[in-house]
Amino acid sequence: MIRIIKTEDYNEMSRKAANIIAAQVISKPNCVLGLATGSTPIGTYKRLVEMYEAGDLDFSGVKTANLDEYKGLTRDNDQSYYFFMHDNLFNHVNIDPENTNIPDGTKEDAEKECAAYEELIKELGGVDLQLLGLGHNGHIGFNEPADDFPVATHCVDLQESTIEANKRFFASIDDVPRKAYTMGIGTIMNADKILILVSGEDKADIVAKAFFGPVTPQVPASVLQLHKNVTLIADAAALSKVNK
Repeated sequence: MIRIIKTEDYNEMSRKAANIIAAQVISKPNCVLGLATGSTPIGTYKRLVEMYEAGDLDFSGVKTANLDEYKGLTRDNDQSYYFFMHDNLFNHVNIDPENTNIPDGTKEDAEKECAAYEELIKELGGVDLQLLGLGHNGHIGFNEPADDFPVATHCVDLQESTIEANKRFFASIDDVPRKAYTMGIGTIMNADKILILVSGEDKADIVAKAFFGPVTPQVPASVLQLHKNVTLIADAAALSKVNK
């Protein structure tokens, strides 16, 4: 079941998302948060940092597991998701670095790294709250449109549309990695709760397809319709093609 929270704009979306994540941390201080990257959650992370600085939030017992990482980027590369998470959240709150987990994009043995990451999530006891964004082609994590839903953490070849969407973060399109390690759809669906954030009119078409169309691996996010506890927070622009 998908609960939809409609907001006026990106800032309100970010505030409401941060409130939900904060409530999870407060109610279970040793919770496992599944975290996402990209431009969409930046406002949410900023708000969480503000809550921490105000003394309203304690991350000391929190554990995290990130959705994905580019294959081939070192952790000091400013486009790696390791760098992103530290720059936007981890360096600004009192989370134990030992409790933060991100796939290691420098590991060449994809099968070994993905199996190890999948095992790590199991050892954490699973994810309590998984944060997601939504790609223009319906991808969640880096699970691209496909003939079936990949179950476990795996290495994926990024589609041209995803590479095109991400080129704005790199000096040129040639610098955009072509592969990534990502949690599988099955891994994501195993989370107790899922929070997905969508902002902007350019996402209106895919919001309508993903959450109000048929469940199909050609629109990976559509599988979220089958999860027991999903909250979609989207601004008015992103929901503009939904009759609600």
